[in-house]
Amino acid sequence: MAADRTAEGAVATATTAATGAAAPRRRPLQPHGRATPYLLAAPALLLYGAFLLFPLGRAVQYSLYDFDGLTVGTFVGLDNYVAVVADEGLREAFGHALVLVLFFSVIPVVVGLALAALLTRAPVRGLPAFRTVVFLPQVIAMVVVAVAWRRIYAPDGPLNTALRAVGLDGLARTWLGEFGTALPAVGLIGTWVSTGLATVLLMAGMARVPRELYEASSLDGAGPVRQLVAITLPSVRPEMAVALVLTTITALKTFDLVYVTTGGGPGTSTTVPSYEVYRRAFELGQVGSAAAVGVVLTVLVLLVTVVVTRVVDPTRRDER
Repeated sequence: MAADRTAEGAVATATTAATGAAAPRRRPLQPHGRATPYLLAAPALLLYGAFLLFPLGRAVQYSLYDFDGLTVGTFVGLDNYVAVVADEGLREAFGHALVLVLFFSVIPVVVGLALAALLTRAPVRGLPAFRTVVFLPQVIAMVVVAVAWRRIYAPDGPLNTALRAVGLDGLARTWLGEFGTALPAVGLIGTWVSTGLATVLLMAGMARVPRELYEASSLDGAGPVRQLVAITLPSVRPEMAVALVLTTITALKTFDLVYVTTGGGPGTSTTVPSYEVYRRAFELGQVGSAAAVGVVLTVLVLLVTVVVTRVVDPTRRDER
């Protein structure tokens, strides 16, 4: 018996040695293997640097010069930035951009939240078709949207015609030609465009909320409003943050909508920073000043993005 056990042990030892010899050895990571991820990302990084970082760096450089785009510029340091802060017209333009944030971002997210909650809780036929219709303004060029709404707002356009048809002649007006209505009229176009994006994003977030949570809360006596506040809103915070960031950026950098509908008028009642960049660079020949406005706008967009993300979705900060 002892001899048999000795023989079995010898066979097992030999088998283990053979298996170990036959098993492929793991090769150490070669130096060039560590660089593979960077090599794969290099084309995208080169495009990103060439079409975004380099132009941004040049804009910062131009903002330090008194430059008309044609002749040799004169270095003025931070004078252009001081002028941006001191110029009352530019402060007014940034104020208009912040007003547009209300129409482009806050109102669409509130309306989108209500629509998404209604559509996800109530059985609605043709829901995919409704999503397509709601999201449609996002895929239409803003210039086309602006031309269409300029016609709607015209003195003899469909809006005034409908008001006169129902006996509200006193409300009919030149919507884009009056100081008090031009900016809200432009903002409502942004509301129409952004509501679809907010609705679709929030519907996607609500679709992943377990139905059991709503059923359990209903058994505890929670109504639709309580469920919205206690279950839906905390669950869709990431989607709300994304919607607010995207629509806020759109509001702050909007140009084509203002250019086509009002051209910054009447007077300066609808001027925005992006339009001021265009006007100063191509109409007034103040490229250095225009670059300074663009840099300040870029910094403002970054700050607003960070603040909105941290306030609306603080869980991301906690995860970090």
